[in-house]
Amino acid sequence: MANHKSALKRIRSNEKRRVLNRYQHKTTRNAIKKLREITDAKEAQGMLPSVISMIDKLAKKNIIHDNKAGNLKSQLTLHVNAL
Repeated sequence: MANHKSALKRIRSNEKRRVLNRYQHKTTRNAIKKLREITDAKEAQGMLPSVISMIDKLAKKNIIHDNKAGNLKSQLTLHVNAL
């Protein structure tokens, strides 16, 4: 166990960030799955910008890698355009 006050604070703050990161990542993954299941083109077109925004926020915070974010956005855009 940590002995310094700063180390104890770091443990607390790391746990808070970890929980928030997991929540945001899981929410985004669920939104991606929901978008992939949509068969209506108009509904998918409306949902795409919000999902892309969520992916960009994850990449900005280094929760996911920038290249992974780009790949996800590309795949989703191709999927929506194919509907």
